[in-house]
Parts: sequence; C-alpha cells; structure tokens
Amino acid sequence: MTSRICTDIIQDYNGPDVDNPMEEAIGFKTRIFSMLVRLLTLMLIAGALYISTDGIFVVLLLFVLVVPFEKMFPRHKGQKVRRPHLSTDVGYALASPLLGLLTGFVAIVIGILSLAWIPGLLVRSYVEQIPDQYMPIVGFLLFDSLVYWTHRFYHEIPVLWKFHAIHHSTEHLDWASGFRGHPLDGTILAPAFVFLVTAGFSLELTGALAAAQLILGLFLHANVRWRMKWLHRLIITPEFHHWHHTNERDAIWTNYSTFLPLWDQLFGTYFMPKNRRPEKYGVNEEIPVGILRQLRYPLQSWKNPLWYVVHPFKSIKRTFKFAWNILKAMRKSMFRTRGSKPWDVYPNDSL
Repeated sequence: MTSRICTDIIQDYNGPDVDNPMEEAIGFKTRIFSMLVRLLTLMLIAGALYISTDGIFVVLLLFVLVVPFEKMFPRHKGQKVRRPHLSTDVGYALASPLLGLLTGFVAIVIGILSLAWIPGLLVRSYVEQIPDQYMPIVGFLLFDSLVYWTHRFYHEIPVLWKFHAIHHSTEHLDWASGFRGHPLDGTILAPAFVFLVTAGFSLELTGALAAAQLILGLFLHANVRWRMKWLHRLIITPEFHHWHHTNERDAIWTNYSTFLPLWDQLFGTYFMPKNRRPEKYGVNEEIPVGILRQLRYPLQSWKNPLWYVVHPFKSIKRTFKFAWNILKAMRKSMFRTRGSKPWDVYPNDSL
C-alpha cells in the first residue's frame, strides 16, 4: 500500500506533457525543479517512516474503521475511495512523525506568545477551589470554548487563515481528509492547552482533551450520512463539520466548535439548514497540489529567514507590529456583529 501511495504522490506532481504544445514551452529548469520536489517529498515521507511507522498504523486503522460505513451510508454516493489527491492526504499522515516535531516546537512558542498563561495563572486560585469531581467538566467546557475561539481566529485573521486554508483546500471530504493540515496549523490547540495547565488542571486531563479533539476531528470528515438530526444542536456531527468545510457562500465563517455546537449558537456562527446538504467543498483561492508546495504556500509572502538574522532590530520591530495586528484582528473577530463577515471571499461575485 505504501509503495502505491508513493507512486500516487509522484503523479500529484505531474511534469510537462510532451504531447501538449503548451507544456513543451516549460523550461528545463522548471522540469528539474518539479523532479526535485517529488524527490524531496518522498524523502520526507521515508524519513518520517524511518522515525516511526505510526502513520501507517493510523491510516490502516482509519481505513478499516471508517471506509465500510462510507460505503454503506455515503453522504455523497458517487464519491470513490480513491478520489483525486487522496495520496496527498495520506502522505500527510505518513509524514506526521516528522511534521509533528515541527508542530510540537511551534506549539510551545505559540503557547507562550499567545499569553494564555497569564489569565491561567490569574484564575489558578479559583480553579484550586473546584471540587475534584467537577474538574473534568469545568476543564472540558473551558477547553472547548477556547478552541472555538482559536479556531475562529484561524479562519477570520488572514495571516492565520493562510495556514488553515491548507486543511480546507481538499474538495472531497472522507476518511483521509482530516490528515491534511499545515504543521503550523496544528498549533491551534496550544493556547487552550497552556491556559488549562497554568490554571491548575492536570496534564492528564488536558492531554486527554487534546487527543480526543484530534481523534474526533479525523472521524468528522468522513463521507457518512448522519440521520439523527436531533443531535445536531447537542454534539458535533459529521454533517455539522461538513457545513464548516463547504465553500458555499452563506455557510462560510460558521460552525467553528469542536465538541459542543453550544459556542456557535451563543456567538452567532451556527449554521445547519433543514432542507439542504453541503455539496461543494474547498477554498476560494488557488492552493498548490502536493505536500511540499502546500507547506510553503502560507510562507510565500514572508521574508527570507536570513533577513531576520541580518536585521535583528528591524526583526524585533516587525515582530511587535505583527503581534499588534494580530491582537487588533482578534478584537475585530470577537466583536463583529452577528451575520457580518470578516471579509468578502467572493469580491467579484454579484450574487
């Protein structure tokens, strides 16, 4: 199976078609670069598998557990298991041991820079007064509400959206869609994790909540029809999350919750129409194909890392300006009126 995935990954980076006159115009350097990208992608996956084969286990486990239900109760009946760019999504899973190291390092940095530890320390004395039997419930509600807001910020703040857009770029939701995600996007849980730990909640509880969120996220993308509509307002369902992934205009900027839809209902971002089903997925921007190109995509507008070394004082000034702009964008997101949009993703659409 792994060899077939690697073959598909190479096909995701199709080189020029020599039978096509337009493709013949592509220069020699471009062809060499394309071949280099393919090679580096395979080296990334091979290196990750050398470190750990957990990625293979997760892929096989999810395939065995979810695909039978997708076949028996499909949301989109015509969707095949081996659909376009499946190899990219599975490639993310296989490369996760290496990408996870980057995510872990950046998550620590984000957790500190987010300043979530400050309110955590401020409420610690109050948390210590909570009876032990209620700690899991309070911790769960706090974690879920904080992840809601972090997830919302990753959508509504443009510089953060560039990273999260990689996850949303898939146009087919199924058992493998949840694997796709930029490693820096994986830091979405960091502020909530840091807040709970510094507030006095145990590492075991906080870690269990983070793990549960990641595991649930993989299942929520499944191409499965959900008929128990009465549960939509109580817990997160695949259909709820499918609406979050849709590229239909009236559903964008909705359904940010990860466990309970309560937060979307409270803050005006709940969207579950009765007589419609999500049909169109993806994003309204050109996301490149393939893992390496997608990893680079959010960083294209950033300066060369050497620039920050050569210009340390300008780097500090730029960092503070960046942080200030993030804080202003967070405030705008938190206090925007119900029904308003952070920006128009269809500026040229007259509908």
